[in-house]
Amino acid sequence: MRLNVSGTRAAALAVLVAAVLALAVAALMAAGRGAATDAPLADGDSTGHFTQPEAQGDAAADQMASVVRTGPAPRPPSAPDARAARTEPLPASDPLEATGAEPSPAVGPLFHTGQGTPGHGCTASVVHSPRGDLIVTAAHCVHMNGFRTDIAFAPGYRDGVAPYGVWVPTSIDVDPAWATRRDPDHDVAFLRVRRVGDPTPVERVTGAQKIAFRPAAHRPARVIGYPAFGERPVACQNSIGVLSPTQLRFDCRDLPNGTSGGPLLTDIDAATGLGTVNGVVGGHQEGGDEETSYSPYFGDRIEALYRRAAGR
Repeated sequence: MRLNVSGTRAAALAVLVAAVLALAVAALMAAGRGAATDAPLADGDSTGHFTQPEAQGDAAADQMASVVRTGPAPRPPSAPDARAARTEPLPASDPLEATGAEPSPAVGPLFHTGQGTPGHGCTASVVHSPRGDLIVTAAHCVHMNGFRTDIAFAPGYRDGVAPYGVWVPTSIDVDPAWATRRDPDHDVAFLRVRRVGDPTPVERVTGAQKIAFRPAAHRPARVIGYPAFGERPVACQNSIGVLSPTQLRFDCRDLPNGTSGGPLLTDIDAATGLGTVNGVVGGHQEGGDEETSYSPYFGDRIEALYRRAAGR
């Protein structure tokens, strides 16, 4: 977060803000929703892969039952006839700031369940894969000095209801450059997920976004994500910009904490609401500030990570 202040009154304001933030952090940690040091973590292998024991996923799903209701599920979005398919034009938001949005069936919050009452602090989306069980988010949402073992995903979530159910990881993959040194150019993670007691792949339940590698910049896009203390998603539209050869930027105010991992979507189908993931909120500054969000560029290394995660 950036605070632009100057002068004596500004200095006093800065001290006051710092005190308020310190109290807020303490409250978050006490509630089990902050980045406390006792987060349940596990080591992966040297490639950045972690296979989640089934019992850990089952425990996360059980914890979610205390805060989330499931079903009845809407009919999953079906692919329209190609001849009739129409993409949304995605004009830039006016004003250029995030506002409330309808849930998307293939996008939802990532919950952490192992530090008291489950709470969500990131966003993820279902992406197409051969097995139909893959989601993408920011690496900093699932790996911080180890792999989180208390993750649950609730696609289409709204007001305490997960209409497509609760999904937990079977595996998590990050690039070794993230696992060893938190390289912001590799702030991307792919998770294979399952629904406890049901072998149906998530993609058959929610539909899936496509995923683009080496995407062109300056295309109109929509970012959608879940605020950490919100029960509904927010979204914003603008053209994708370039920060560097390895980082994209997306200028829009008020994409708050919790939207990390949210997809940068292009080519959104007007009938299904599904599009193409060109990036995820993360990377530089682990996602940005109140004015600008960032994403690692989905180049060769991230494509290799996707293929590794999807092919295991």
